[in-house]
Amino acid sequence: MSVYTSALQVVQELKARHGNSWSAINPEHAARMVVQNQFKTGLDIAKYTAAIMRKDMADYDKDSANYTQSLGCWHGFVGQQKMIAVKKHHGTTAKRYLYLSGWMVAALRSEFGPLPDQSMHEKTSVPALIEELYTFLRQADAKEMNDLFRALEAAKAAGKDVAEIQAKIDNFETHIVPIIADIDAGFGNPEATYLLSKKMIEAGACCIQIENQVSDVKQCGHQDGKVTVPHEEFHAKINAVRYAFLELGINDGVIVARTDSEGAGLTQTLPVSREKGDLASQYISFLKAEEVTIDQANEDEVLIKRDGKLLRPVRLPSGLFEFAQDTNIDRVVLDCVASLRAGADLLWIETATPNVADIAHMVKRIREQEPTAKLVYNNSPSFNWTLNFRQQAYDAMVAEGKDVSAYDRAKLMSVDYDESELAKAADDRIRTFQADASREAGIFHHLITLPTYHTTALSMNDLSEGYFGKEGMLAYVKGVQRQEIRKGVACVKHQAMSGSDIGDDHKEFFAGEQALKAGGEKNTSNQFN
Repeated sequence: MSVYTSALQVVQELKARHGNSWSAINPEHAARMVVQNQFKTGLDIAKYTAAIMRKDMADYDKDSANYTQSLGCWHGFVGQQKMIAVKKHHGTTAKRYLYLSGWMVAALRSEFGPLPDQSMHEKTSVPALIEELYTFLRQADAKEMNDLFRALEAAKAAGKDVAEIQAKIDNFETHIVPIIADIDAGFGNPEATYLLSKKMIEAGACCIQIENQVSDVKQCGHQDGKVTVPHEEFHAKINAVRYAFLELGINDGVIVARTDSEGAGLTQTLPVSREKGDLASQYISFLKAEEVTIDQANEDEVLIKRDGKLLRPVRLPSGLFEFAQDTNIDRVVLDCVASLRAGADLLWIETATPNVADIAHMVKRIREQEPTAKLVYNNSPSFNWTLNFRQQAYDAMVAEGKDVSAYDRAKLMSVDYDESELAKAADDRIRTFQADASREAGIFHHLITLPTYHTTALSMNDLSEGYFGKEGMLAYVKGVQRQEIRKGVACVKHQAMSGSDIGDDHKEFFAGEQALKAGGEKNTSNQFN
């Protein structure tokens, strides 16, 4: 039985029970509204999308070609238009998610105005954006279903076959997809992490990403000055997120443990080691330190005993301790293995460059201890992709003994090289990067954190250049509206996209012939029919 048929029967029975007082209620209209709003609460969404992620993870374990993807979206409308476009161009939303970037929340959603990615924004802005994204995705469902029901009624009125339209209604694929939601470093202690996690889950989040930096000095993963916390502190926050999922009945909730150790050289806290070789002991062993005697030690100085020697860890004027150079990869591996054993489901490793071989090197070491380890990887706009991959292509040409005398490795970003053999080879590497990295480096999910931040800036740059210049109105018509019409972008009819048609139908449901509707002959949107 379809959802529509089930809802129809329920309302018919209710109407019969309530008699004349429900005479104005049309069961078909009520059933239609039910199927246009498949998800009643954020918890319904979280449960549904968690099951999707778990299935996708199992599919990836069987075949690495089954990797998943997402784009970061900073507004509900942006996320909505993304998923509408995905359905239109690819026929399904399968294995396509949304990403909620803490960086973009800080830069674009804070009441303080634009902020750096340092957890200074209001923590409530994160669940608020999750709720907003799902509100817009549900509206995309409602609009598409409303259009189908309108088409169904028109076909019935014209005496046409309705089987194809009815099949589309019965087999409708929702725009609701998983969101991987960034909780930064947890916004405080584990209790604060737990409370915020609950708000995020109640808003619809099935997957929460948390990082192992110190919460109150958190930095963007692609900036300097990152300070990590000992494993015990990080694992307490992983536990807090898991308890939040379990309390709210999201038993399949997914946790992404992000380590910033590859680029982090500092720690604020020295953990307590209870026996040699435990996690705390391993963490402390990475510190940069010099051997001293007790006579050389200063008053009130922190010293470490290791293998019968007395060591003085290097400490900055800020009180932070410094890790030894060249320990970063070892720390990443330990962080990742320990996080999985502490209950995380997926890993996130921030890297200096998008190099498949470098990522694979770390993942191979992790999988020696945890064979099913899988990554979420940031295809970050902080990387200069063109330059990085042209350098990789250049180095590959050198290794193959090819002539590179026509290229200056220090200037490979130049437009002069755009049509060169090297540039084409680099672009091919970029094109296949996600498939290559998923196959060779265990990446289950590829995302771009800030794409819609940059696309918004680029589109405004291009439109402003022409509109306020010689092109005038032609800049908008040629560059925007004409493209929307020819590419079938739904929001060219912006009144309908914002819900005007849905509202008209509801007015008719509620008031019958007395309804004052907006979609009449004088509606200028009819020019786009």
